[in-house]
Amino acid sequence: MGPAWRVVGLPQQSLPLTRYAVDTVGGRPALRVQVAASYGNLVQDLPAVPAPRTLSWSWRVQQANPSTDLRSKAGDDTAVKVCMSFELNIDQVPFLERQVLRMARASTGQDLPAATLCWVWGSAEARGALLPDPFSRRVRYIVLRQSQDPLSTWFDETRDVAADFRRAFGDESPDVPPVTAVIVSGDGDNTGATSLAHVADLRWQP
Repeated sequence: MGPAWRVVGLPQQSLPLTRYAVDTVGGRPALRVQVAASYGNLVQDLPAVPAPRTLSWSWRVQQANPSTDLRSKAGDDTAVKVCMSFELNIDQVPFLERQVLRMARASTGQDLPAATLCWVWGSAEARGALLPDPFSRRVRYIVLRQSQDPLSTWFDETRDVAADFRRAFGDESPDVPPVTAVIVSGDGDNTGATSLAHVADLRWQP
């Protein structure tokens, strides 16, 4: 972690922020993602750089959120997810969603991304499922791990960024837009739950 990373919450958020800290797990340096009925994203903003060929990382869940259900607003929490935001032209967004996005940008004063793709640790959702965020279709999930995966066990992931983007947003943009942020997150604001996860060796190629 360095000065390029910042924790971002919701506008006028009263909930506690998810806690991010440097940790060591079995001698391995890692990012600790600690959720306690909290919300907040760890974000590294980027100057609209070309999308990488692959994004790779390792992650583990030590304490899962038993109430996670990514198909509903009430259960839209996860112990950990890794995301990328893309500079999708707003004119490519469907009309109604475009208007909602414009209003959200105006009300928050933030240049909210038009497309964010998250690889998530889910619960009962099918492995590999593609799901829209229940609160906004501008965010879409690909479920990589499930609650039945062993706890406190490292799993290695490597994703083809272009293939996953086209699967999630290809109906809006056949070309992969530049990347504007990389995000690591965990939250429990909707379920009121606690969870604990770690992420290590986050990197992209080329």
